[in-house]
Amino acid sequence: MPDINCSVQDWGRISYKTAWEQQTAIANELIQAKKNTDPFNEPIPHSLIFCEHNPVYTLGKSGSIDNVLLNEKELELKGIEFFKINRGGDITYHGPGQIVCYPIFDLDRIFTDVHKYVRGLEEVVLRTLAEYGLDAMRINEYTGVWLEGNDVLPKRKICAIGVHLSRWVSMHGFAFNINTDLAYFNHIIPCGIADNDKAVTSLALELGRSIDPEEVKLKILFHFSEIFGLKYA
Repeated sequence: MPDINCSVQDWGRISYKTAWEQQTAIANELIQAKKNTDPFNEPIPHSLIFCEHNPVYTLGKSGSIDNVLLNEKELELKGIEFFKINRGGDITYHGPGQIVCYPIFDLDRIFTDVHKYVRGLEEVVLRTLAEYGLDAMRINEYTGVWLEGNDVLPKRKICAIGVHLSRWVSMHGFAFNINTDLAYFNHIIPCGIADNDKAVTSLALELGRSIDPEEVKLKILFHFSEIFGLKYA
């Protein structure tokens, strides 16, 4: 796979609405550029965006509002925003202590295979977790990255994935629990999965210590370059 130019941006702590608007603008620029067939124009680089959100629940287009266990007033009292959005998947939480990663890629220039793309995002997180000594896994019927259960602990989701594609340009991405306050997940049925043998976790909880998110981001960038052939601008 050839090296593909990619712009890396870190938006820091940002409201979900602002990030969604900025994502959309970048994706639309890529889509418009695809319509320009002038061979002398350089392709617009892909974008790989990191950020952290204020507490927010987002519901994917295939999700059920019944998986939000708080009403509008209760959400307001707890300071949690709520958005119905255009990604796949069901309900999830974003908030402080989480690394949210938005790859805005023109998959026409990488590969046009949605399943392979989602598996690639999972693989980035799987390899990152392996560097911390955690043997994570996929579950066939669900997207995302999980840790295996045992006699004491259930299977635990550490990273949620939801994407949207338009003309093979990707939006949204993954939410990776690093130092996340997991109590926020008690007010939803995460990803619409109500099984008693499944839970959520964070890297800090699994390792028993606080984690430097900047260190994690560097590992994520390395594995993105390996898996998707990226060269960072």
